[in-house]
Amino acid sequence: MKKDFLHYQTQTTPHPLAMEVSHAKGSYIYDTAGKAHLDFVAGVSACSLGHCHPKVVAAIRKQTEQYMHVMVYGEYVQKPAVDYAKLLASLLPAPLETTYLVNSGTEAIEGAMKLARRFTHRSEIIAAHHAYHGNTMGSLSIMGFEERKAAFRPLIPDVSFIQFNALPDLQKITTKTAAVVLETIQGGAGFILPQNDYLQQLRKRCTEVGALLILDEIQPGFGRTGKLFAFEHYQCIPDILVMGKGMASGLPVGAFTASKTMMNCLQDNPKLGHITTFGGNPVIAAASLATLKELTTTTLIAETLEKEILFRKLLQHPLITEIRGKGLMLALIMKDEAITNALILKCAERQLILFWLLFEPKAVRISPPLTISTAEITSGCELIIEILDSLPQ
Repeated sequence: MKKDFLHYQTQTTPHPLAMEVSHAKGSYIYDTAGKAHLDFVAGVSACSLGHCHPKVVAAIRKQTEQYMHVMVYGEYVQKPAVDYAKLLASLLPAPLETTYLVNSGTEAIEGAMKLARRFTHRSEIIAAHHAYHGNTMGSLSIMGFEERKAAFRPLIPDVSFIQFNALPDLQKITTKTAAVVLETIQGGAGFILPQNDYLQQLRKRCTEVGALLILDEIQPGFGRTGKLFAFEHYQCIPDILVMGKGMASGLPVGAFTASKTMMNCLQDNPKLGHITTFGGNPVIAAASLATLKELTTTTLIAETLEKEILFRKLLQHPLITEIRGKGLMLALIMKDEAITNALILKCAERQLILFWLLFEPKAVRISPPLTISTAEITSGCELIIEILDSLPQ
């Protein structure tokens, strides 16, 4: 199977990890040799409720027996999507009330950017250095990492960049700006948190000049940071909220939410302002609904902060210079890139799944399922310390 994988399926790096997967359950992925791998990555923050959560599986099974795809997005009334959008609206502050369901986080970013230009009749989009919002052409255009996008130029015009957490840069947001697009917590850059009321000051500046604020919660959303969405920690309500990853416990999905008035811009002048065949797919909407209900009717979200404390307590070592992030969105910052690579690869050999971050070579990703147990956290952290002890100090 590995040989066929390497020949017939396109890879994204020269050396994929290429674990041959048999099945997955809870906090573990099982390979075809029967070995259980403790998952500290959760499909890069996507499997919020772990692998094959019974309530999500039951919702998927029930929906597949009724219907799976009947019409393109926005034409037919499909109960799973309507119920999901209504529940989400009840959990969000005004004016975030109307949701467009799409297929991925990057498509949600594309839709949000189009909506901002259509609503404001302005063209400038401002993003942050070291930002990551996806890899389609619009999302790539607002990626703040030239090395990753230079090969694909020309990209969309009228995009400029500010430094995340730099208050003086907020003056670059003007009456020409359609929108500022920021990750609430910078992911690929190394799980960088906003500081010194940065998001509140950003919100104030956008309001002053009539620019829209788009917050990318694709990774920190759905409980990963101890709130349903990370912006709730920072008293900053966006005009457009973008989400994805953990929304459907591992199924491909994304969405963007705004006011009803703003979203109406996609209905006319021109009609079909954004269209998608499979957005709002009833099976995925059913999985999203089951996930959101489980997150908001249990203590899982609050427990992420307790689990963060446990990770920080257990992962103290001279080779770890810092632990960044919030909740179960954590990054170990190692002394150098070689230690990062050694730790990830040696843990893989010992059946603990860690991973890299996009733009910070010294970072080790820890983003396990929110359902992970304290015993599993302890076991994985003990292995990390054991392997670090074996490396040159």
